[in-house]
Amino acid sequence: MENKVVQTLARAFVQLGYRSVRFNFRGVGASQGHWGHGVGEIEDAMAVIEKWREPALPLALGGFSFGGYIASQACARLAATAPIERLVLVGPATSSFDLATVPGDTLVIHGEADDVVPLQATLDWARPQSLPVVVLPGVGHFFHGQLPRLRSLVAQAWAR
Repeated sequence: MENKVVQTLARAFVQLGYRSVRFNFRGVGASQGHWGHGVGEIEDAMAVIEKWREPALPLALGGFSFGGYIASQACARLAATAPIERLVLVGPATSSFDLATVPGDTLVIHGEADDVVPLQATLDWARPQSLPVVVLPGVGHFFHGQLPRLRSLVAQAWAR
């Protein structure tokens, strides 16, 4: 929740006119519970969405790293009953988790020099979906020195 990439995504969504909600996954920071191997964390995300979603307003989801996996799964669960407007995945954990198939207008941003999630893993996940991936040259997993650019890319995606 306090990660600078997550904070940058939240600021970008606020800049676009959304209400932004960030939360720690179970067992992180002062949150209760223990690691749920992704399953419990998806349930947590769905509970947060249920609590804060206003049916009359559009919903966009964003996630960074493991949060990208969670956001993809939440998007897939919502697709049949209450689809989201947009999805943003930054450095999604494609090498460690099975991300869901996502809508074609999903914004995927990945650093070329990501040392946590190899770029190739994200390209391999995106390829069967014909999903574009925005690659930032020389940028690592935590987007050091590139946060304003990251926020700008998210904002520009809505302008298209």
